[in-house]
Amino acid sequence: MQLSIPHLEATPTSKQLIVNGKPYLMLAAELQNSAMTSAKYMREAWPKLKAANINTVLGCVTWEQIEPTEGKFDFAELDQVIEDARGHGMHIVILWFGSFKNGLSTYAPAWVKQDNKRFPRAKLRKSGGELEIADVVSIFHNEAQRCDARAFSALMTHVKEVDERHSTVLMAQVENETGLLGDSRDGSLAANKRFDGPVPTALVEKLASQWDLLRPELRANITSSRTKLSAGGSWSQVFGRSKQTDQLFMAYHYALYLEQVASAGKAAYPLPMYTNVWMNYNGSDADNNFPVVVGGGNLPGDYPSGGGVPDVLDIWQNFAPSLDFIAPDVYLNDYANSCAKYRHRNQPLFIPEQRRDEYGARRIWTAYGTYQALGASPFGIDTVEPETNPFRKHYGLLAKMSTHVLQAQKENASIGFFFDELDGTTDTSPPVTHKFGPWSLLIERSFVFGKPAPGSGMVIHKSDDTFLLIGWGFQVTFKHESSPFTGVLRFEEKEVVGESGELKTLRMLNGDETRSGKFCIMPNEEPDYGGFPICVTIPARTGVAEVEPYALEDDEECE
Repeated sequence: MQLSIPHLEATPTSKQLIVNGKPYLMLAAELQNSAMTSAKYMREAWPKLKAANINTVLGCVTWEQIEPTEGKFDFAELDQVIEDARGHGMHIVILWFGSFKNGLSTYAPAWVKQDNKRFPRAKLRKSGGELEIADVVSIFHNEAQRCDARAFSALMTHVKEVDERHSTVLMAQVENETGLLGDSRDGSLAANKRFDGPVPTALVEKLASQWDLLRPELRANITSSRTKLSAGGSWSQVFGRSKQTDQLFMAYHYALYLEQVASAGKAAYPLPMYTNVWMNYNGSDADNNFPVVVGGGNLPGDYPSGGGVPDVLDIWQNFAPSLDFIAPDVYLNDYANSCAKYRHRNQPLFIPEQRRDEYGARRIWTAYGTYQALGASPFGIDTVEPETNPFRKHYGLLAKMSTHVLQAQKENASIGFFFDELDGTTDTSPPVTHKFGPWSLLIERSFVFGKPAPGSGMVIHKSDDTFLLIGWGFQVTFKHESSPFTGVLRFEEKEVVGESGELKTLRMLNGDETRSGKFCIMPNEEPDYGGFPICVTIPARTGVAEVEPYALEDDEECE
C-alpha cells in the first residue's frame, strides 16, 4: 500500500493540510525556544499540552544539537521526542533552527560559529564608516548554505525513516525569522560587490511581468524605478539608494539561500515547508497601543531586513518555490490585516507565533473562519498550565467542530470574528457584516442588561437557509435581500455526538434567546444581568447552535 504523507491539497479558494488521507485542522501551539531539545523536559509537557486540547506542537530541532561535529549526526533526542509525541496522540511541526534564528546565527554549531574564514559573518555599517561583525553568517558566501542544506537534508531523511509510516511530523519550518538585524543590508566586501553588480535578470523580469500582482507595499517602494526594470543596472541604479532597496536586495538573496536549504530537505522528504516572518511594525497597523520599539520598528534592520514582510513577500514567493507558504508571526500588528496580507497569491495562511493570552485566543476565530487558516499557534505554551490556558476553551470547541470548520473552509462558507473587552464606554470592536447568498448577516457583541463581555466565534453557512453559530458572546441578525420581513424560523442549541461531528439538538431556543424573534444570541458563560431582576439571557452551554431564518413577501392585495 502506498503511503500518503502529510501534504497540502488545493481547495477552490486555498489549500488544506491532509493527514492520513483526511483534512486536518491544526490546533497548534509553539514551545519555548529550546524546549524540544530535551525529551525528558517534553515528557513533563506532553500531558499539559494534551489537556489544553492542543493537537499539534511546534518545536525546534537545532543544527548545533544534531551535528555538533561536522558530518556526524545525532538524532537520538529527536527520536525519543517523536516517539513520545506519537504516544500522546500529538503531531509535530519541526522548526529548523539552522543558520538563522531571529535574525542571528545563535543555533549554528560551534564549528560554524568559530570559523569566520570559512563561514564569514555579515558586517553592520556603523557611523563613520566603521564595520561591525554581526552575530550572523553572511548570505553572500557558499559554505554556510551548503552545510546548512546538507544538515537539513540529513534531518529530513531521518524523519522519513522513522516517521513516514506514522505521520507524527506534519510540516517543517525552514529557519526562523530570517533577515539582518542592526542594518538594512550586509556591508561586507562580498555583499557590496553583489550590490554594485547588475540586478539579476530573473528578478527584473518577475517584477516587470507581475507588476499588477505585486503587493501594494512593494509597488509603492519601487514605483519610481518601474521604467528602469529592464535597464540591467546596479541595485542602486535601478531602485535608488534607500533602506527599501537594501531590503529588496537582502530579501532576494535570503530567498535564494533558504531555497537551497528547503529544496534539499524537500528532496529527501517532501513534507509541506514554510518559513516564518518577524513582521515590520510602525504603530499605524497596530493591534494595540504598543510603542514602535517593542515590535522592532518599521525600518529594515530594526526588524530583520530581508525577511518575508509584506513589502517583499512577492520576492520570497517567486524565488523560494520550495516553500509552500510564507507565514507571519503576529504579535503587535493588526491581526485581521495580517491574515489578509498573507493570503497573497492565494497561499494558505498559517500563523506559527502569536499571543498566548485570551486577547490572542479570541483572534484565532478570524484566522480559521475568515481566512481558512491551516492553524494558529500561540508561542511559549509549555509554560502555561492547562487550567489557566485560554486556548483550552477555544481549541476544545474547535476540536469538536473541526469536521464542520474544515468543510466550511473548503467551500469558503464561513466568517470569523472577535469582540474585545470594553475600554470604559468605548467599543473598539465594531459589528461585522457579511453576505451569504441572499442573506445579509449583522454580527454584534451579545446583548445583556449589564456590561457586555468579550466574544468570539464563527458563522458557517450550511445550506440555503441554514447557518451554524459557533462560539460565545455574540448575536446575529438576518436580513433577506428581497423581503420586507425576516424572522427566526428555528433556533436550536446543538451538541456534538461522536468523532464524526454529528450534531444533535439539545434544546429548542426561542423567546428571550432571540429577543422575541429579532436576532439569535450566543451568550457568554456568565452573562452580566446588571441588577435587572429577570435573568433573560441564558448562560452558554455548548457554544454551538443551528439557526434557520425565514423571509416573507407582502402578499396583501390592494383594494
